[in-house]
Amino acid sequence: MPITTAVFDAYGTLFDVAAAARTAAGEPGRDALAACWQKLAGDWRLKQLQYTWLRAVADAHGDFWDVTQNGLDWALENNKLDGDAELRERLLQLYWELEAYPEVPAMLSRLKEAGLNTAILSNGSPKMLDGAVQSAGIGDVLDDVLSVESVGIFKPHKSVYDLVGQRFDTTPDQVLFVSSNGWDAACATGYGFYTTWVNRAGEPVDRMPWTPQQVLSDLTTIPEIAAQN
Repeated sequence: MPITTAVFDAYGTLFDVAAAARTAAGEPGRDALAACWQKLAGDWRLKQLQYTWLRAVADAHGDFWDVTQNGLDWALENNKLDGDAELRERLLQLYWELEAYPEVPAMLSRLKEAGLNTAILSNGSPKMLDGAVQSAGIGDVLDDVLSVESVGIFKPHKSVYDLVGQRFDTTPDQVLFVSSNGWDAACATGYGFYTTWVNRAGEPVDRMPWTPQQVLSDLTTIPEIAAQN
């Protein structure tokens, strides 16, 4: 079946999750953060993801905003910045205003011009995702924003991927699924989506039962991939 629907993970895929730490590090008086912002951003993201997995297997679902704060608190302590309450609040504020990667608006516009459905499928809570979409100015090129909150468990649980077919009345082979998380793209392959892993950091492929069909360094050529499958 031809691809009719392009679905994107949000954080790290469409939105630059390092932007909050990078922006804060460039502000006056942030010398301590400036010395370690890349490590802090990586720690924050890793713990954010790990806590979603742990909550899923422990049947302890929670709002992704709580998980995001938990990850930041761990990262701040790990980088000896946990005593700076003002910095914590600033980083959380900036997380609501994440930048889209430069190629994202034009890429989504090309998909819409080609007649495809476009959507986000994310662990993010609806309020978080709405804030990110508005901040990036991409709401007019998205048909929907799907959150795991409607099923109460984080990715990569099958019920999360089910949301796409329920919303767009598609079979899995009609869906191009794009994620910056190798494990997410791999599990979506197992589900039956045609998958693309956006591997911006050049990381090794995750050792999973499945692998993504495509590996890219950015999102520029997603419309071509959708048209060819």
